Amino acid sequence: MEHDQAGAILLDLDGTLFDAGTAIPGAADAITQLRADGRVVRFLTNTDSRSSSSLLTMLKALELDVREGELFTPVVAATAYLGRADDAGVLLLVNDEVRGDLIETNRVVPHDRATEATHVVVGDIRRELDYHALDAAYRAVAAGAELIALHKGRYLKAADGGHLDTGAVVAAIEYASETRATVVGKPSRLFLQLAVASVPADLSMSDVWVVGDDRTTDVLMGEQAGAHTVAVRTGKYPDQTGRADYPDAEHVIDSVAGLPELLRTSLR
Repeated sequence: MEHDQAGAILLDLDGTLFDAGTAIPGAADAITQLRADGRVVRFLTNTDSRSSSSLLTMLKALELDVREGELFTPVVAATAYLGRADDAGVLLLVNDEVRGDLIETNRVVPHDRATEATHVVVGDIRRELDYHALDAAYRAVAAGAELIALHKGRYLKAADGGHLDTGAVVAAIEYASETRATVVGKPSRLFLQLAVASVPADLSMSDVWVVGDDRTTDVLMGEQAGAHTVAVRTGKYPDQTGRADYPDAEHVIDSVAGLPELLRTSLR
């Protein structure tokens, strides 16, 4: 089967291929089957707490065959977005690991010179966040810097339950500065376009399948772009049951293990 017939499968990671640090049963086999069926696979994640190299190492340890160049994170998207600006000066509210990725390609403005920043990037900062950092971000945005959210997730799920996510920090800065953030992770169209553009085929959105556990990011992103959407009943899916204000996926399956068969049936 040729790539232009198979389309592009955009797979979420956390909650879809693994959950609470453990691979979803059948996830590794599903990736193998998708490749054997000629599908072009890309992996999209809103994870903003790890560098790309760290994520790939973790996925390899889980025996999930995710390859370099197939992984798209909000940090990758932010780097592409900032690259469009002339002489960007970036104030960072991210953890040390992600900071290492961003400082490679950007001029970083220290917090004590916040008003010199042209952009503020907010990501996972749960271990580093303090009032000084939050106030510096507010002061930069109030002075005219563009606020960039790696994503706006409300909460994240860990082995011990839910925790505040990046969206809560972004909301505080938005409220104080009376502005809205540019979101470069899911469900932004920029994020999806970046992944689709990496596929070596001329695809329309009807050739693209977005698969994930979160109706507010994965399903919403796919629906808004005109792609096919598949929700899996793992990860966050049970938390969102009964939410009429969340978009419904075109297809719902028990887990990613059932994806190859769904695609074989739908793409005949």
